[in-house]
Amino acid sequence: QPCWSEYLTTRIEQNMVVNCTCPISECRAQPTAAFICTIVSSEDIIAKYEKALLRRYVECCSNLTWCTNPQGCDQILLKDGLGYGAACSKCSWMSCFNCNFPEAHYPASCSHMSRMTCAKCNHGFCWRCLKPWRPNHKDYYNCSAMVSKAAWQEKRFQDYNERCTFHHHAREFAMSLRSSISSIREMPKMRNLTFVLDACKVLEQAWKVLAYSCVYSYYNQDTESMDIVEQQTESLELLTNAL
Repeated sequence: QPCWSEYLTTRIEQNMVVNCTCPISECRAQPTAAFICTIVSSEDIIAKYEKALLRRYVECCSNLTWCTNPQGCDQILLKDGLGYGAACSKCSWMSCFNCNFPEAHYPASCSHMSRMTCAKCNHGFCWRCLKPWRPNHKDYYNCSAMVSKAAWQEKRFQDYNERCTFHHHAREFAMSLRSSISSIREMPKMRNLTFVLDACKVLEQAWKVLAYSCVYSYYNQDTESMDIVEQQTESLELLTNAL
């Protein structure tokens, strides 16, 4: 029993317990959950084992996934019917379940957010010429299909990137502001601040849409629709700044 306990404990701590087999090389039998719980006495190790089982279960279910909040959230979400912008019931983080990007990115499409990396095998490639990204195709402007437009495209990228970065920073400021207002709200005679908190939430969403509008606009090749998009984006930015 001590040998089994040490063996299973080591496997659990190394996150290798789910597929572990009997330590005898010729035996492929796998220890059951009941057996492991009988052999391992540490409650912390058993808790880690149960978490490993839960992770494996979620990974095996195509309609289940973890919340993608980068700050950390242990909520399990049901993909079915959630589409591009699902809010976690625990932390309210907006996730996209149609691609690997960690948050909802409307109006930019999933192809805009992951167009140079295969979501299944992580193969990097140039979406313009379809050649492997490495070792020779190190950046977008080395693409043989874009050499004549490189200078113009680089300036265009810098412009959109600067706008996108600014909007993300503004969103972070709105989130920080909401946090500060929430603290002030706890003080006596300062509780009637719901309207300010609501305004901060609107700001967060507006800056987020503006940020991903930059991604959408950068990749959009339809000149006619771009005129309308740019007008709407400019109008939204003016109103957001006013708020």
